[in-house]
Amino acid sequence: MKRYRSNAGGSNVRRWRVAGIVGVAVVLAGVGLGVANAATSEAVPTVNCPQVAPQLPAVPASAKAEVERNLALLNTQIQEANKRLATSVGQGGPNFIQNAILGPLKDKRASTIDRIAISIGRTAAKPNLPVDSLATCGLNQNGGGNAAPEPAAVTAAPAANAGSNGSTGAATGVPTVNCPNVSGALPAVPASAKAEIERNLALLNTQIQEANKRLASTVGQGGANFIQNAILGPLKDKRFSTINRMETAIGRAAAKPDLNAEGLSTCALQK
Repeated sequence: MKRYRSNAGGSNVRRWRVAGIVGVAVVLAGVGLGVANAATSEAVPTVNCPQVAPQLPAVPASAKAEVERNLALLNTQIQEANKRLATSVGQGGPNFIQNAILGPLKDKRASTIDRIAISIGRTAAKPNLPVDSLATCGLNQNGGGNAAPEPAAVTAAPAANAGSNGSTGAATGVPTVNCPNVSGALPAVPASAKAEIERNLALLNTQIQEANKRLASTVGQGGANFIQNAILGPLKDKRFSTINRMETAIGRAAAKPDLNAEGLSTCALQK
């Protein structure tokens, strides 16, 4: 009679092996879930940058639009850096954030702040902004923070009267130019022409200031017609061209006004 060996013991061993493997898998899965929960519970840092707008001087009306564009760009740069922080969690070594995010952000901010200073300096004293400190950002380690600290708009400095004389002539005995007021002769200005009109009003003021400086620096020069030929005549030509540009700017979006450029461009002396 043949005898058969029982496999009961082998089956038990296999069952124990399967049970052991399942148990290890459960433990590992539990550890993995714990690590994942820890990672998701840790807040992603955000950049924390100094505000630039409060450091600005009075912004000339002619520079207002450009300054606002660059302030908006500063906000965009912050938002892009925050997105990079969120999408690169765990990447790189200990210096990854500084080298790949905060360093490039500082360079972009420095260039933008320089452009703001230059735009103001075109029609006013160029501000000496602390670019290095304003461009340097840190981290909000717990996330949150103000991701868009710059205002959407700035208040323009009141424009000087684009048709007035200087105030020092009578006191010093040196005459100053006295020009008709152009801003008071303007019709309603379309929004699309506002920035260009403000630039040209600022230019009219600059032309008056330059003429007054020339009057002060040429006292006693030339003959009887020197002031008319060398100062008032060229000033009239500059003003005429500027006023014509204002008419054209308004006429692109509305009825072109007749500002009487001939009359508004003619200046006299206030002694």
